[in-house]
Amino acid sequence: MPRGRVLRGRARRGRAAPAAAVRARVARRRRPAPCPRAVAPHGEATSVSAWRWLEERLELGDTLGPLLRHPIPRALEGRIGWAYVLGASILTAFAVQVVSGVALAMTYVPSTESAYDSLRFITDAATLGRVVRGIHWFGASAMVLLLLAHVTRVFLMGAYKYPREVNWLSGSLLFLATALMAFTGQTLRWDQDAFWSLVVGAEQAARTPLVGDWLTRLIVAGDRVGGATLTRVYATHVFLVPAVIGLLALLHVYLVVKRGISEPPRVDEPVDRAYKARYETLILHGVPYFPNAMWRDALAGSVLVAIVLVLAGVFGPPQLGKPPDPGIVVADPRPDWFFIGYFTVLALMPPGAEAILIVGIPLLVVAFLFALPFVRPFGQRHPMRRPFALAAAVFVIGGYAALSAAGAEAYWVPLRSDSAALPAAVTAPLRDDARAGAALFVDRSCWSCHVVEGSGGRRGPDLTHVAARLDHDALVARIANGGPGMPGYAAALGSDDLGKIVAFLLTRR
Repeated sequence: MPRGRVLRGRARRGRAAPAAAVRARVARRRRPAPCPRAVAPHGEATSVSAWRWLEERLELGDTLGPLLRHPIPRALEGRIGWAYVLGASILTAFAVQVVSGVALAMTYVPSTESAYDSLRFITDAATLGRVVRGIHWFGASAMVLLLLAHVTRVFLMGAYKYPREVNWLSGSLLFLATALMAFTGQTLRWDQDAFWSLVVGAEQAARTPLVGDWLTRLIVAGDRVGGATLTRVYATHVFLVPAVIGLLALLHVYLVVKRGISEPPRVDEPVDRAYKARYETLILHGVPYFPNAMWRDALAGSVLVAIVLVLAGVFGPPQLGKPPDPGIVVADPRPDWFFIGYFTVLALMPPGAEAILIVGIPLLVVAFLFALPFVRPFGQRHPMRRPFALAAAVFVIGGYAALSAAGAEAYWVPLRSDSAALPAAVTAPLRDDARAGAALFVDRSCWSCHVVEGSGGRRGPDLTHVAARLDHDALVARIANGGPGMPGYAAALGSDDLGKIVAFLLTRR
């Protein structure tokens, strides 16, 4: 190749290359220096990455987002909002029950030979067993109390009315399922109270017309209370009822989100066909559930868990009674506090009304719960405009509290004590037959049912001043022949012992 052509080609390449290099260098100079990238702490970066990984695969934001952002009435931002934390607190109590129940189920043995002893082991020997049993007990009490308060609040605020009738129905099913959970939980203690409470429950079910025998066999799992009964109760308490409660709770929460939380009632703002449209307008100016109301639910749930833990640690679970003994036919079964008011009704009902009341009371409660939203779907919501509803709530709550207080004392049960004795002020002045009669009064269990100067049972009349009411012949006739609620003692007492007891009673003026 001629030398001139080569030089010209090199010159062209030499001019082009330096120009491109200069432009690149100028561009690099004009470009700002990169800022140092912020590096998240290792733990935070890991958690963010994990959340992104889950979100990309599960899309939890699309599911939980609408739940957390669903609008609620703006009025719930005020103090009245604390009345609306009961539902979330019930779910918290249920979660406590599930966790503590799983822990107990790992050691509990559901057999008639070992159930009682396994609970003894959990309470006395297992690590934190006493505390876990206490958590389960106080968690159950909290769940029942909160559920009763929630039902009362919804009833008084008329929140069961249109368009929330199904909310009330699902809540009523939750109420009944919780009652069944409480009863079966008491039975799993398998002590004397649990055994005979189950027997009493089966006898009550047997009085139901048409299906009584079938219900009894369903409860007892056969013809008599035994191992199959405990297995069925265990399966019901541990598997069946919790699953039902969980499904009903999901339905209830879905309906709450779908139909909206009822706003606090106002005087003279009744529910009518146009209420749904008014509520949708109201909710347009509402606030999202998170964080405006969720913080209250979270705080209430945290306080609830703390209270349950403290009570469980300080007081522990209820004491176990004596081991079950089917041979002891004279028993005084005491249910847990949730049922003690109903237990009082059963104890005090007239003998002729037993068949009606035993079946009628549960049916009346169920009928009321499921008929209420259909009987009164519209009308006033404010309790001041519903005086009969307010009076009914006060009557039911006050009446059941009074029955529970009476049941806790159970004065109709004969008093049993190893240190039974009349006061010294009563026996000291006595002589001869009257003194011997006072000793027989205690030995023959008259003291168990009758009070003398503040000492003794209260099943029968107070005999402190009985001689002012009855003379010698009347006392002899009453003791020998008996009376309402009292058997005759003519066969059990000889004439000599009867005379001495009467001599003692004649000193009581």
